[in-house]
Amino acid sequence: MKKLLYLLLLQSACIGAYAQMQVKTVNGTVEGVTEKSGVSSFKGIPFAQPPIGELRWKEPQPVNNWTGVRKCDAFGYNGMQKKVFGDMGFRSAGMSEDCLYLNVWVPAGKPKAKLPVLVYFYGGGFVAGDGSEARYDGESMAKRGIIALTVNYRLGVFGFLAHTELTKESKHNASGNYGLLDQNAALRWVQANIAAFGGDPKRVTIAGESAGSISVSAQMVSPLSKDLINGAIGESGAMIAPTLPGVPLKVAEENGVKFMGQVGAKSLSDLRAIPADQLLEMASKPGVQNVVAAAIDGYFFTKKPIEILNAGEQAKVPLLVGWNNAEIPYQALMWGEAPTPENYAKKVKSLYGEKADKVLKLYPGNTQEEVIKSATELASDRFISYSTWKWADAHAETGGKPVYHYLFSKPRPPMTAAMGNAKQGLAGGIIKEGDDKKPEALKQPAPYNGAAHASEIEYAMGNLATNKTYAWTPEDYKVSETMESYFANFIKTGNPNGKGLPKWDANTKGSPASFIDINVITKPVKESTQEKARYTFLDKEYTK
Repeated sequence: MKKLLYLLLLQSACIGAYAQMQVKTVNGTVEGVTEKSGVSSFKGIPFAQPPIGELRWKEPQPVNNWTGVRKCDAFGYNGMQKKVFGDMGFRSAGMSEDCLYLNVWVPAGKPKAKLPVLVYFYGGGFVAGDGSEARYDGESMAKRGIIALTVNYRLGVFGFLAHTELTKESKHNASGNYGLLDQNAALRWVQANIAAFGGDPKRVTIAGESAGSISVSAQMVSPLSKDLINGAIGESGAMIAPTLPGVPLKVAEENGVKFMGQVGAKSLSDLRAIPADQLLEMASKPGVQNVVAAAIDGYFFTKKPIEILNAGEQAKVPLLVGWNNAEIPYQALMWGEAPTPENYAKKVKSLYGEKADKVLKLYPGNTQEEVIKSATELASDRFISYSTWKWADAHAETGGKPVYHYLFSKPRPPMTAAMGNAKQGLAGGIIKEGDDKKPEALKQPAPYNGAAHASEIEYAMGNLATNKTYAWTPEDYKVSETMESYFANFIKTGNPNGKGLPKWDANTKGSPASFIDINVITKPVKESTQEKARYTFLDKEYTK
């Protein structure tokens, strides 16, 4: 009898171990997969109808209901895009316009209380990227008691084309911004469904890196999204000049009209009839009008994002925001010229004219070593660091909530032996063998030894082990533990501080600016007079 009881209990335990979690969403039941960690993952859940045919260049439409159980054990399609960045590795079902899917990671076991939620938007310049990239996986965050999501959104011409005829079609008298509207639709999906997964719709933090960070800043200032979130994390980027500040709807429409003419379409019907792969090729040809810009459309954006921030009309939520100390290397400023003091001074003069002497005091270059450091800082500030600083500064002034500002300084380790034939690209990606032999790269000193653009993602999300390119060390895992702990604490409480972590002071209106420097030795640092002067100077340049 005891033996029979034992076998029955064992059988029950085995069945439980292999049982997959099912969740009833508002559209139908989904079934996930139990990972080895015990975390349940749901991959490829549709949050809007496929934006194809007549739905190309329309707001995302609600998903059609289904019957039965939908197995969500594989990622959906990634959006239409060219292979722009060598460091992107997708695990998607392929490329398609039918790309509006999201992925959910749920902690193991039945939660005792409603769990905090993280919604992560990928980077890629609004022309590339996908929620299936391993560096964004939410499993590690889920192991910390957080429900984590990655979200797909339309890219390039599919996500941002504005046109006078599209504006006329719209009941909101707006066009463009479809990729941002996709993100909003995902946030509305979270509000409607996350409680069924054990999450708290009143504790939703949005996060992202590069274009994903720019997206976070956009959702914060949009009247459509600002009441759907309770916290925000931005990693390198904001929708503030010079980084994609948004253009008037009329300008975006004119760009769309020009694009239509260049591809030989006579009407929207013609344009919608062009197969997706052909349209992608047409949009990628040299000389074709670029239409990838957010439009100040009076619907998603009522004003420019910086104007909304300055007026204090954004989401009044805690913000954790920062950038890396070497976003792009000095070569991005020097354009193939050797980093000598003479060449550097000439380049600064060409960029700033009569203000060159002031810039050279803020970014001095009296030796080659100093030029490499200052040219890296100036290139990075012009690229993305200044706009991120401005976002943090404006929100601290008008947001009424704490702003936690970081600088990520940990350089990646060397590549593994298996990656010995690859090289690190300008923005931290991988470029093809032979690219380093091009004339502009010959005999150039090594870049400044800092943290490149996008290099913090795996550290922040606890995903170092998923990236086989680099020979991660115990120091890297130490930094990752620190950074992910800060992020997880913030997602849970709106405050990154916690036991065993260096104290991170918040910036608020009128407080001395400070940040946490995340590195092997993580420490709080006050903003220096030199740094303040740099950003004050650039602020005047970009807010004329």
